[in-house]
Amino acid sequence: METLCHECEHMIDLFAAAVVLLTGLYFIGLALAAFFAPALAARFLLGFAGSAFSHYLELGLRLAVGGALVLRAPNMQFAGAFAVIGWVILITTAVLICVPWTLHRRFAQRAVPRVIPFLKWLGMVSMALGGIVLYAVIRGAAE
Repeated sequence: METLCHECEHMIDLFAAAVVLLTGLYFIGLALAAFFAPALAARFLLGFAGSAFSHYLELGLRLAVGGALVLRAPNMQFAGAFAVIGWVILITTAVLICVPWTLHRRFAQRAVPRVIPFLKWLGMVSMALGGIVLYAVIRGAAE
């Protein structure tokens, strides 16, 4: 039974590592879209909370990313910072779960159009975040 539990822990750890790596790649992909396909990036960003499905999909992804960051943080460079970020994502997701998706949609409809004129800046920040996440995972794995 001990081996099964150890194997389950290993699989959870691998899944969390994959989610964190994919998160870093997501940020880099968003940056590339902002730089080279701004219309596509704008359409993607405007889709947040556009429907109940996208709202709940976003919440599910936020739970996965926040949980993965909390689980993987001890094995990453800047462990404390990533643990805090993971918990912030989880707590804000818990708040969003309690908010009707239509309220989330109204907020996104007001907030996202204000960001669109700054896509290049968003791309630079997104590229930096993606690079930091990937560096932290790779550097942490090397130690």
